[in-house]
Amino acid sequence: MKLRFFPLLLVALFAITACDQMKASLGTDKTEPAAAAQTVATTDSSPVVATVNGTPITRNVLEVYAGQRMAKGANDTKPGDMLNELVTLELMRQEADREGLNAQPVVVASINQLTRSALAGAAIKAFMEKHPVTDADVKAYYDEKVAVPGKEYKARHILLKSEEDARKVIAQLDAGKDFAELARKESTGPSGKSGGELGWFSPTQMVKEFADATAALEKGKYTETPVHTQFGWHVIELEDVRDSTPPSFDEVKDRIKVGLANQKLQKHLAELRAKASIDIKSIPENTTPPESSSESTEDSTEDSTEKSTPAGK
Repeated sequence: MKLRFFPLLLVALFAITACDQMKASLGTDKTEPAAAAQTVATTDSSPVVATVNGTPITRNVLEVYAGQRMAKGANDTKPGDMLNELVTLELMRQEADREGLNAQPVVVASINQLTRSALAGAAIKAFMEKHPVTDADVKAYYDEKVAVPGKEYKARHILLKSEEDARKVIAQLDAGKDFAELARKESTGPSGKSGGELGWFSPTQMVKEFADATAALEKGKYTETPVHTQFGWHVIELEDVRDSTPPSFDEVKDRIKVGLANQKLQKHLAELRAKASIDIKSIPENTTPPESSSESTEDSTEDSTEKSTPAGK
């Protein structure tokens, strides 16, 4: 069983920290230091640990900054050094205001995206707090989906672009050609260079068509007709079969809990999209981040229903 649910939730939490730092460090367009101080004071009541030309840096901002640095692996910096870094950031933020850089389209877009990501992250966090996954939910999922004994398969495959190509490979196998040799020569998948070797896998790790075809084979046999999936046409050879041993509840309960939480979130997002009026004007063929844009706090996400597939092997 594969539980690949972490990225979306982690991105959301990171986006929330970005929101706090954005308010304190980036400021608002052409805000004078005194006005900025008033804005921060109304949204952050934590103690002020430093001021820069009248603009406060609060304890909350320092802790958020520390969390951001830790998330990037820089967790050995002393609080005093981090505070000096924040002072430098605020000095540069004020200089950007004086130079009018906050009106540049790229900067405006960067700040807008930080705001969007931060508020989306806050909404995700609030939703998860209102819709928690219970211990009973986790145990029920484990009993139904994980604790069930099953089979694991060891197989090779050759991925082809067309049914005709797959039939030609099968004809060569019928003529006595070696499967691994043909995989290295003919397969368009990444496993081709290793002779089509996929290693051990459970049926849930493969798309249904591939899993069903593999389970129907006898050891040492290959598929006599091509197997079609969303990735192309496959010729599969079953090498071995064994009984699978489910992991213990304690081994997987934390991952299951995160996975179920993300399923709730995915359902909520789908409902929001269904209710929304979305008009996508065009999809650019490619996008190149501007050199002057700020570092993105976003990351790729994985669908909670994603399975590993032969094409990824």
